[in-house]
Amino acid sequence: MHEFIEWIVMTVNGWGYSGIFILMALESTVLPVPSELVLIPAGYLVQQGQMNALVALFAATIGSLVGAFVNYGFALWVGRPFLERYGRYFFVKPALLAKTDAFFMRHGAISTFTGRLILGIRHLISLPAGLCRMPITTFAIYTSLGAGLWSMILLAVGYLIGNNAALIQEHLPLVTAAVLLFVIATLVGYIVWQRQPSRLK
Repeated sequence: MHEFIEWIVMTVNGWGYSGIFILMALESTVLPVPSELVLIPAGYLVQQGQMNALVALFAATIGSLVGAFVNYGFALWVGRPFLERYGRYFFVKPALLAKTDAFFMRHGAISTFTGRLILGIRHLISLPAGLCRMPITTFAIYTSLGAGLWSMILLAVGYLIGNNAALIQEHLPLVTAAVLLFVIATLVGYIVWQRQPSRLK
């Protein structure tokens, strides 16, 4: 694992923006590439004047979107036909698929956006989006917004803290907790908005 982490950091340093793009694309699939190990060093390189912040953010966001589309496409073209044909053997009946489709048609945007900000979910949220045939444009917009916000946060951490491993280890849990509180507040606001009388008519 130590060698794997060193390889990630070396890739960011050696490959530059293309390394950020590739690693963030892998992070958005099911491969275990921690985005923190990709973008915090990139933020430090921005602080050192060796990278441009906007280009690094663009590479990270587009890489995340490309990786997310891999999961989305797999779920749409492989997972969906499989569940429609064999789902009953795994307790996934057509009625359950229909309910899930209806949920994602109504709440897919907020689910995709907030899912990109939660550890352990950000690389998996694309699968139900694909299974439920979420509109591609909506999926792309909210995946980009969530991935862009998360990438911006990690770049900022690297820019402000630098390559001090002890400080990163100390502050990263606080950053993660703050992002989780933001997600909770966003979901609460969304639920309140959904329950407005004008929305229920």
